[in-house]
Amino acid sequence: MKKPRLIVGLVVLVVLVGLVVWSWHRIHFDFPEFRAQVAMADWRKIAIALGCIYAAYIIRSIRWALLLRHNRKVPVLSLVGTQVMGFTAVALIGRVADLVRPYLVAKKTGTEVSSQIAVYIVERLSDAGTMALIFSATIVLTPPGFMPHAEVVKKAGYWGLAGTVGGALFLAAIRLSGETLAAAFERTIGVVSKKLGNAVGHKIRTFQTGLDTIRSFADFAVLAVLSLGMWALITASYLYTTQAFVHSPELAAMTLGKCVLLMVVSGGASIVQLPVIGWFSQIGLVAAAITGFFGVSPEASTACAAMLLLVTFLGIVPVGLIWAQVENVSLRKVTAESEVVEGGV
Repeated sequence: MKKPRLIVGLVVLVVLVGLVVWSWHRIHFDFPEFRAQVAMADWRKIAIALGCIYAAYIIRSIRWALLLRHNRKVPVLSLVGTQVMGFTAVALIGRVADLVRPYLVAKKTGTEVSSQIAVYIVERLSDAGTMALIFSATIVLTPPGFMPHAEVVKKAGYWGLAGTVGGALFLAAIRLSGETLAAAFERTIGVVSKKLGNAVGHKIRTFQTGLDTIRSFADFAVLAVLSLGMWALITASYLYTTQAFVHSPELAAMTLGKCVLLMVVSGGASIVQLPVIGWFSQIGLVAAAITGFFGVSPEASTACAAMLLLVTFLGIVPVGLIWAQVENVSLRKVTAESEVVEGGV
């Protein structure tokens, strides 16, 4: 596993170095202007944005505790440390550390790791569905002329809304008839590949186990409210951070609709998160989107993209490192252990 990741990392590094060299000769980048954009930013808004992110981690902890309550009741704030340390591991080590959170929760609560992976699946599905709903609703309700490439973006909003509804119906089918669906997929796909059919069936049964954390409409309502509240805070963090760059008129006047579009781009850029290298690729992709969509200068775009990464993704790292030190947790060790557990689940 480590060798392929090293190869991928080296390839990405070579590509990034090539892009930097190409950009250096092709694109004029005014570094004094970049520094001026950062120096003249409204740091009060950036502080508020960081506070929104910290509050979102607290809500994330409450949501996990409530999803867990049918199997093990724990204080709603007792899992804040597991969330903070888990996301710190992802920021520093990469997406390979995604299962650190369920692994740490399992150790803290004395539950099976498999049950926490099920909760993790529901959590990630909730995040994806909530973000799709916010994106679709915002884009569809934004008046014409207030979005770049309005027709394309609006179509994407409608497709996102349709996808959200379709995904919800599919999850409802898994929740009610997971075993039947798993068996059907195993038989159908098994005609081509029995191994693949069994793997798909196993995934569907895992989804059903995770969805067992939602046993009533009240459970679903609580999950929906917490998810919407958390993503509202994250959206506010993006909006405050972009508007903090008062030296750029386009960023200072950033609207909610445009901000949500930027969030979707940023989320897509972070899917494949490599340690350290991924930070710069994400900055580059988000900066290119800001320039392309909103006509912002490369200097202001890069400053804003870097600050978004620092606030929304890396801002938790100092807290996570301190928390890990206090609880005597080695993030590298638990990442390796969670990988081993994942292979056995």
